[in-house]
Amino acid sequence: MAADGGEPTRIMMAVNESSIKGYPNASISSRGAFEWTLKKIVRSNTSGFKLLLLHVQLPDKYGFNDMDSMYSSPEDFKNIKHKNKIRGLHLLEYFVKRCHEIGVACEAWVKKGDPEKVICYEVNRVQPDFLVVGSRGLGPFQKIFVGTVSEFCTKHADCPVIAIKRTAAQTPQDPVDD
Repeated sequence: MAADGGEPTRIMMAVNESSIKGYPNASISSRGAFEWTLKKIVRSNTSGFKLLLLHVQLPDKYGFNDMDSMYSSPEDFKNIKHKNKIRGLHLLEYFVKRCHEIGVACEAWVKKGDPEKVICYEVNRVQPDFLVVGSRGLGPFQKIFVGTVSEFCTKHADCPVIAIKRTAAQTPQDPVDD
């Protein structure tokens, strides 16, 4: 319960996995947005907030995510699906552990689909007070080829949206990486 006796402010955060190969952790933008939210919004008022952590896994159109592997049985595909679910849970574990370390309430879940649409759907379903998303801060030319989930959510989510750009120090050599 919030310090004023009311319900805590519910902040939905869309978090994703890093796209840098061999780096199975939270993306730079997700970690940055999460830490910014804790530092600038939650601060020391941990009882006044509840974080709603959503990770959207992209559907695998062709049945396999790891192109370097060979698959020869239906069991192989079950193992892939299980591995993907574990990666999503591992990602959320980072954020949930951090919430518990500082004492802020949280919920976390994984959905599968187009991140833009799923995030907006979940905003409608859960009705948070606002949504926080990380942004890579791509330029107009890069946006054409890569697109941005944060920009879509800013335009289409039915709640206020805060997009947190990563800092220049957090930007990898290729800004599309995250």
